[in-house]
Amino acid sequence: MTDLLDFVALSLLPSWYGVPAAARLRDGDPPGVVLEELAEHAARHEPDRASTLRAEAAAAIRRGSAAAMTPVAWSDPAYPVALTTIADPPPVLWIRGQIDALGAPSVAIVGSRAASPYGLSVAAQLAGDLAACGLVIVSGLARGVDSAAHRGALAEAGVTVAVLGSGVDTIYPPEHAPLAREIEKNGAVISELVPGTPPLPMFFPRRNRIISGLSRAVVVIEASEKSGSLITARCALEQGRDVLAVPGNVLSGRNRGAHGLLRDGAKIVESADDILDELGMGAGVRPPRAEGGPAPTPHPTLNPDVVLECLTPGEPSDLDEISERSGLNSARLLPRLFDLELQGLVRRVGGGRFVRIDRTC
Repeated sequence: MTDLLDFVALSLLPSWYGVPAAARLRDGDPPGVVLEELAEHAARHEPDRASTLRAEAAAAIRRGSAAAMTPVAWSDPAYPVALTTIADPPPVLWIRGQIDALGAPSVAIVGSRAASPYGLSVAAQLAGDLAACGLVIVSGLARGVDSAAHRGALAEAGVTVAVLGSGVDTIYPPEHAPLAREIEKNGAVISELVPGTPPLPMFFPRRNRIISGLSRAVVVIEASEKSGSLITARCALEQGRDVLAVPGNVLSGRNRGAHGLLRDGAKIVESADDILDELGMGAGVRPPRAEGGPAPTPHPTLNPDVVLECLTPGEPSDLDEISERSGLNSARLLPRLFDLELQGLVRRVGGGRFVRIDRTC
């Protein structure tokens, strides 16, 4: 409980403390120590700032509990490993729904809030086809492409995750509250912001790094030159994720951002098979699923043995260490580690680390 309190308090610091906080936590410093030092730096005129932040954090935890929200701190094994690889992971994620949804292979679909019927149709079709293959669809619950992607996944009884730019108890836009409730049944609605946080404009660019950070690839649909979706694409590139884009009408102006991505080397998407191929999952894969149940997760056709050999029983390793030993970047490591976890050969521990399970005893 003490660690959770300190992690929530860390999340209340100004956003520019995210990178130094993450660096200290990765070095093994306790969250309480990191909080004390950063709080002192942030408010030199307020010597007891850490205590104030802890009091605010305790109140946030109480509000979250009353609203059926689950806080998952960075040190929790349930914290999504993919997020631990970005420069400034959220110290805490607030979740409504199924925490397990955050650990499955995911693809983000983002785009225009004022999408054309074509854009909405493409978003729903791609999301549905990918969800039918067991991939989790990540988006931002916004009007337009985001909501179409969520609904496309739900239409296939798939799993989808909505990342908010407000507290999880403050759905924005308000008319998407019923959609959020549908998402929670098999997926999750999440935020790094404490309960009760309003949807202020400054929060939405920040949440985009979470959308891309959770995902193995980001697909952009109908992004103009000033679209917020391009922020997500830029975050994805910085995080080592794949960026793909759907071509569109050259006359409307609403596709210039996406076409710019294509000129810069993003892969063109005409169907879900293009995305599956980019992820190394094989085109045309459509595994069966149980009647009324969520889509199963297909295993990428990758040999995980090389990763297993890089792990020692009883000695946790983080992604940087495994990457150095295996020669694979994090985008390629994550699906292999996920496959090993499903086979019972690897276990996740706190802080985005993995440990090999000794099967000899």
